[in-house]
Amino acid sequence: MTQSPTPGLTRFNHAPDSAARSALREVCAASEWVNGLLSRRPYDSTDALLAASDALMAELTADDLAEAMAGHPPIGRPVPGDPVSSREQRGMAGAPPELKEEMLGLNLAYQERFGHVFLICATGLTAERLRDAVRDRLGNTPDQERETVRGELGRINHIRLSRLAEAFTAEGARA
Repeated sequence: MTQSPTPGLTRFNHAPDSAARSALREVCAASEWVNGLLSRRPYDSTDALLAASDALMAELTADDLAEAMAGHPPIGRPVPGDPVSSREQRGMAGAPPELKEEMLGLNLAYQERFGHVFLICATGLTAERLRDAVRDRLGNTPDQERETVRGELGRINHIRLSRLAEAFTAEGARA
């Protein structure tokens, strides 16, 4: 059985490149990923869009991943006024001050070790689970961490692309 595209995906498929590019950059800041998804339009289903995203994610270089990570705020410090950032990091919002302070220190230690922000698909995770994840991942090698980041970024992109496929408009969609 073939899925038909959602109204949002249909609008995305037919949107001018500039509008589609802008929406995709809100999903992921990696230019190669954005360009690859644009070049593969139209998509016949959300699943096809997600599969294309996964294929492109697997091909991203370390520099491409660094570009993607630069578009993400540190855990515990969502972008002020950005509903996507706030929604994704909701688990940290009600954390006690001591835990928020600990996360700040762990984020700094992580950034010092790996040279970029700690990236995790935070949707649905509690502050304690986020803290435990950064603690665990501090023990990774740089190569292990790069592949972990690739997987986390892929999960984030799935959530954001699914929202885009539902809600895209020519005026833009907040993923």
